[in-house]
Amino acid sequence: MLYRVEGIVVRTVDYGENHKIVTLITNNSGKAGVLVRGARKVRSKHASLAQPFTYGEYSYTRQTGLGTLQHGELIASNHLLRSDLDLAAHASYIAELIDRCIADEEIGLVHFEQLKACFAALMEGKDVVVLTAIFEMKMLMMSGYSPIVEECIHCGNHVGPFKLSSYAGGIVCSRCAAQDASLLTVSETALKLLRLFKRLDLRQVGNINLSPETKQEVSGLIRQLIDMQLGIKFKTRSFLDNLGKLV
Repeated sequence: MLYRVEGIVVRTVDYGENHKIVTLITNNSGKAGVLVRGARKVRSKHASLAQPFTYGEYSYTRQTGLGTLQHGELIASNHLLRSDLDLAAHASYIAELIDRCIADEEIGLVHFEQLKACFAALMEGKDVVVLTAIFEMKMLMMSGYSPIVEECIHCGNHVGPFKLSSYAGGIVCSRCAAQDASLLTVSETALKLLRLFKRLDLRQVGNINLSPETKQEVSGLIRQLIDMQLGIKFKTRSFLDNLGKLV
């Protein structure tokens, strides 16, 4: 069967001496593994379509399992996401997030559109930490673990101050806080941003300017939620975290 899709490469694996297998997040066929023959050859006409973070049109045949590329056209190479170390680290983490957080059969147009918008915003020079945090929030929500940040997760109280329970997946008011010694402190600004990030569509994100301290706090809170709620150890995040300590 022939498939024609728009796709974004989130993972590549060398196959044999000359080929590559790419994992695509597509607009109409979920997540797809496609063999790109000759992609490792210097003069391969399909080499650019097998690069990480590439956005293109892919036509491939598949009966069961792996597909085989027949034709492709490059839409956006997103080359800066490979050549710039900081961008590459964040893009790699974002790609691993969507690859591992969302089951293959659940990938749909909304996932494709959010990933495409996120990579486009990174290419435009928007804040990498903010964009990554928003994408992390989207992955939590799309995985079925949308954090409760509008009211106390235990009693429904809307009046702060609040703390965050990464274990329960939401905020806890001062009346209920005594029941949990592991709660995380949440500033009023960070709480507003958590609520904002839940509502934001990455296709409509403008420039969000935050202090380094606020970015660190919000990013840290979302990471705690991801670690506790998803329980996935991301290979790319170790490098991303180590890179952050160097800059």
